[in-house]
Amino acid sequence: MELIAGVDEAGRGALAGPVVSSAVILPEKYNLTGLNDSKLLSPKKREKLFDEIKNQAIAVGIGIADEKEIDKTNILHATFTSMQRALGQCKQQPDKALIDGKPLPNQIIPNEGIIKGDAFVPSIQAASIIAKVTRDKLIVDLGIIFPEYGFFYHKGYGTKKHMEALNKWKACPIHRKTFAPVKRNLPSIKWYTERRKIGWVGEKLAALHLWKRDHKVIILNEN
Repeated sequence: MELIAGVDEAGRGALAGPVVSSAVILPEKYNLTGLNDSKLLSPKKREKLFDEIKNQAIAVGIGIADEKEIDKTNILHATFTSMQRALGQCKQQPDKALIDGKPLPNQIIPNEGIIKGDAFVPSIQAASIIAKVTRDKLIVDLGIIFPEYGFFYHKGYGTKKHMEALNKWKACPIHRKTFAPVKRNLPSIKWYTERRKIGWVGEKLAALHLWKRDHKVIILNEN
C-alpha cells in the first residue's frame, strides 16, 4: 500500500497565535462518519472526529510555526514550514503528500498541491480537523494569559470584538506584528507607563515564557 499523507493548516488568516499544520496518513479502510472540512463542522463534531482520526490513522504529524516565526519570514513561508514539520513528525514517512492549496517547495517527499482539497480529499479533511482542534486548544490556553482579547471566542481571527479589544488594549506578545491591523495597534513603553501596565505586561510575558516551555498556566494574578 502506498502511504499518502493529507496535509492542511489552521490559523493562517488569524491576527494572533501560531499557524498549525497536520499531516495524516489514513488506512485503506477507515470509519470516520461525517469527515469534512473542519470549518464546516461543529466544535463537538470536530472533537469527536479528532479522537477517531488519532485512533484510526496510520500516522498523524503536527507542525507549528509561532507568531515570531510568522513575523520574521511571512505567513506563507511559515505555513510551508509548519507543513514540513508536520510531515517530519509522522511516525511513518509517506510516499507522497497531498497538500491543501499550493505544493510544498524544497520538499524531499513528493507532493501535490490540491486547491480546496479539504472539500473532497479525505486525508486532507482529516488533517484539517487535527490542525484546527490542536490550534484551538493552544489558543484557549493562551486566552488564560491574555483574557482581555477574547481568544476563547474568536481564536485570534479579526472579528469585531477582537478589533475592539486590540484598539483598547493594544497588541499583546502573541499578536502577529507584521499584520496591518496589529501594526496599527502596537503599544509603546509610554503607553504601558501612562496606564501603569508595566508590571501587568511583565507578568504576562513571564506566564507566556513558562507556557512555551510546556508549563500549564491555570490563572494569573491581575491585581
